[in-house]
Amino acid sequence: MSFDLVADSYGKSAIRLLRVTRSGQQHDVKDISVDIQFEGDFDAVHTKGDNSKVLPTDTMKNTVYVFAAQHAIEEIEDFGARLVAHFLTNNEQVTAVKVRISEHRWSRISAEGKPHPTAFLASSGERRIATLIGTREQTTVSAGIDGLLILRTAGSAFDGYIKDAYTTLPETRDRIFATTLKADWDYHGEQPSFGLCWRTVREALLETFANHPSESVQHTLHAMAEAALESCAQLGEIRLSMPNKHHLIFNLSRFGMENQNEVFIPTDEPYGLIQATLRRT
Repeated sequence: MSFDLVADSYGKSAIRLLRVTRSGQQHDVKDISVDIQFEGDFDAVHTKGDNSKVLPTDTMKNTVYVFAAQHAIEEIEDFGARLVAHFLTNNEQVTAVKVRISEHRWSRISAEGKPHPTAFLASSGERRIATLIGTREQTTVSAGIDGLLILRTAGSAFDGYIKDAYTTLPETRDRIFATTLKADWDYHGEQPSFGLCWRTVREALLETFANHPSESVQHTLHAMAEAALESCAQLGEIRLSMPNKHHLIFNLSRFGMENQNEVFIPTDEPYGLIQATLRRT
């Protein structure tokens, strides 16, 4: 009996980095986490214990810090592209490099009525993300948003659905709509302005979430994806994931009171998970 090694990869994950760019009295920070994965001619390390074609993952980590020292990190997509190109150029045994970068966003603290030049406030749990996959033929770039907690208190309904013997959910024309948005999209065509496109797409997603007359999470998710594709012509495809963060109305009748759709119990689990992909045609 024989066994074939049909797929393998290796790399370094969760390389945390804070980069401070000092422009006189004004400082800027980039707080990122980098994952790197190699694919290529690595059969021998698995089958024979031969490490001669293995670049240590510790070297991958060090490369990230050295590149951060050599270049200011403006757009995470550009930083990832430099890493991909470096590893492909210097490792002929590698056929594909995948770099995923997650950016933890910071905003300036307001002090004396203006943004402070060197003090920052974490921007909740939201992260900007980018993934680059480079081969000898091409490099593909995707970007997105993760961990963006959003909520609206009006304009959200859910009714007209299937009801069977086990259905207890009441229909509603006025419910809390909350989700932790994850969106990622692929770029195509000409080299995009990554920062501008990211901000434009984010704004389109949020404005549509806030204003769309919602008949369901699916209904609004689709409208948000359409708005995102319309906002940046260089988006080829977008994928949205929107878990329904349920808010259950609290029963005040036991206390001789009526709940005027004002008091709710936020719940984390279980939750509905709605996902969809829209592609430009």
